[in-house]
Amino acid sequence: MILHEQIASQLPSWRERYKSLAKEHGEVVVANVTVGQVIGGMRDIKSLVTDISYVDPATGIKFRGMSIPEVLKALPKPRGAKIPYVGGLYYLLTVGEVPTREQAEAVETEWAKRADVPDYVFKMLKSMPRETHPMTLFSQAVLALQNNSVFARRYHEGMKKDVYWEAALEDSLDLTAKLPVLAAFIYRLKYFGETKKPKYNARQDYGMNFARMMGVADVKGYAELARLYFILHSDHESGNVSAHTMHLVGSALSDPYLSFSASLNGLAGPLHGLANQECLGWLIDVKSHMGGVPSREQLYQFAWDTLNSGKVIPGYGHAVLRVPDPRFTAQMEFAKARFPEDELVRLADLVFDVVPAVLKEQGKAKNPAPNVDAISGTLQYYYGVREFDFYTVLFGVGRALGVTPNYVWARALGMPLERPKSLTTAMLEDVVAKAAAA
Repeated sequence: MILHEQIASQLPSWRERYKSLAKEHGEVVVANVTVGQVIGGMRDIKSLVTDISYVDPATGIKFRGMSIPEVLKALPKPRGAKIPYVGGLYYLLTVGEVPTREQAEAVETEWAKRADVPDYVFKMLKSMPRETHPMTLFSQAVLALQNNSVFARRYHEGMKKDVYWEAALEDSLDLTAKLPVLAAFIYRLKYFGETKKPKYNARQDYGMNFARMMGVADVKGYAELARLYFILHSDHESGNVSAHTMHLVGSALSDPYLSFSASLNGLAGPLHGLANQECLGWLIDVKSHMGGVPSREQLYQFAWDTLNSGKVIPGYGHAVLRVPDPRFTAQMEFAKARFPEDELVRLADLVFDVVPAVLKEQGKAKNPAPNVDAISGTLQYYYGVREFDFYTVLFGVGRALGVTPNYVWARALGMPLERPKSLTTAMLEDVVAKAAAA
């Protein structure tokens, strides 16, 4: 298997680097921690290691050191497509090198071999109440697949630590191969009452298979969006809730299925995976209130009315970025190239022109630039996927592409059980008192 071969060739040098840092430089101070960070959700505390992605405040997310525009340009594409193979992105994140067309297609072929989902999983999903949230169904389906975990089986057989990564890679490929099938089945089951098992076509790539199984009208167009969406949502450092949850649960040597199910449960939280549908909902409210796309002046006033009523304008502002999110830019360029006259796209573009200035005038937002969520739901809506509560499932499919390579490398490098130290409130107050007296 191509990913196995590439990781195996890199491991000796990576293990030496990792061990050297721990043994020879373990006492070097990386950053100080403040009381505000301790009680404020550990924000900005530099305490995690990942080489898969990094958020640069000036250029946005970087996958293996490459910016979003660089990744979209460098990765190989299916014949006649504008957006790269998802398998090429998975190769890049896992191996750390831009794949050739043959290498990207080898990952796609590997997924096709592993895409079959056991019948008992579909039976379980069909037995759930119709009103069950799609993220609950998605997480349950991932947990149901755990029955076939290679990592869990081999661990209980006495697998040696230095080959943990091999079993982790097997599970990660099996899991990521099945996620489009599960997501599409949940979509057709929940919103259309269909119970037919989707069939993965080995002659089609990851994005095209997903578009076809979803049953959208414009399969070719939606396949391009699926490729773009999954690539852009794949990873975002290791500190966000879904990525950190996967890392934390995995550090206990829970297999990739257990870990990713937990990751999905974090992604389902309103403060993490809900933003894209909130942004789209706000755009639809504006359009409805104005009877169409408003003028610049009308939108300016509506934005101020929103803020003055105590509400927020979703999709603007980012914890790290100080520029427009390149993931937003990539999706806006996608929309303008394919359906520039769509009213919601025109409105989203107008919001991008008006709202940052309003937020700057208000003075509360440190970074009023748009993030990825400001446009992502709009593109789904255009292609007919208008069930808002399903959008987080789409996010989950993409996020698996980043957190599973992180899991594989964590096992390959022997990363330890994550166990931060807690303090009591009285201890923190004592720290503050001593600092004031010094």
